[in-house]
Amino acid sequence: MVKFGIEFVPNDVYWKTVWYAIQAEDLGFDNLWITDHFNNRNVYTTLAVTASFTERISLGPGVTNPYLIHPAVTAQAIASLSEIAPGRVVCGIGAGDRTTLQYLNIYQKEPLAAIREAIAIIRALTSGTSLELKGKVFDLSKGAKLNFKALNPIPIYIGAQGSKMLMLAGEIGDGVLINASSPKDVEEALLHVRAGALKSGRSLEDLDVAAYTSFSVAEDGKQAKSAAIPVVAFIVAGCPSRVLEHHGLSPQDGDLIRSFLSQGKFKDAFSRVTDEMIEAFSISGTPEECIEKMERLLRIGVTQFVVGSPIGRNVRRAIEIVGKEIIPRFKA
Repeated sequence: MVKFGIEFVPNDVYWKTVWYAIQAEDLGFDNLWITDHFNNRNVYTTLAVTASFTERISLGPGVTNPYLIHPAVTAQAIASLSEIAPGRVVCGIGAGDRTTLQYLNIYQKEPLAAIREAIAIIRALTSGTSLELKGKVFDLSKGAKLNFKALNPIPIYIGAQGSKMLMLAGEIGDGVLINASSPKDVEEALLHVRAGALKSGRSLEDLDVAAYTSFSVAEDGKQAKSAAIPVVAFIVAGCPSRVLEHHGLSPQDGDLIRSFLSQGKFKDAFSRVTDEMIEAFSISGTPEECIEKMERLLRIGVTQFVVGSPIGRNVRRAIEIVGKEIIPRFKA
């Protein structure tokens, strides 16, 4: 049966995120993903408080990155979290958001090696073993280990969009968070995930395949699409040119939006988001419109559907719509 995840961006005071998380758990969501960006509340503080107020829902960073946070620190954090929420902790990791990292002049050196090495570090340290590693990105001396271990094995999901990262997710991930909302993009992504799985002697069925979507729902479809504009702007800004061209969009438009965002000219950036961009990079509209697009994704082979930011202009009402009108259609 398909699982439903939900993403929260901790840009509000902590209790509001916890409040939404409790509601999501009560309405049948299976996974909770909290984004990890330096300019929002700390992801692990938020997860720890949320874990204390929930009982069933799985939770973890969605996604952290190895450039801003050393994987040894990620291992320490998720292993600590596993003591608060035993058996409920997952870890999403990816190369990071290019636009956000550039604010700090951090660049994504050797992303494939960085993620491969980071996962090796996290898996070793959370299991309580020592690791010596001299890689392309990370260098750990003999004896590097935590003084404790996670209470349960922690599944690691790789957030991916490019073909090589998708293959890596299929090869070494416990799951993959496909950063896409379009069935066309997800179908193409699964070809690469499947190839990676075969490389390591596995099949696609051995992974939890999550469509990590930008999602916005409301009774008023126009209102839902309007709420998706800021998120779509950041997606477009971080997209490779080939992805934009794949949807008939101009890479120059992506460059312009990225430039405005990097200068903090958010109104200018958002004004450049078109209906075509919203269609390509979000699932937004009325409940029925969203269900139709979700059905297409699930037919392709998605096993977890992540309701990603912004969720809706009225987040609490949007969670209620998904929990009462959408999830039952797929879990009946």
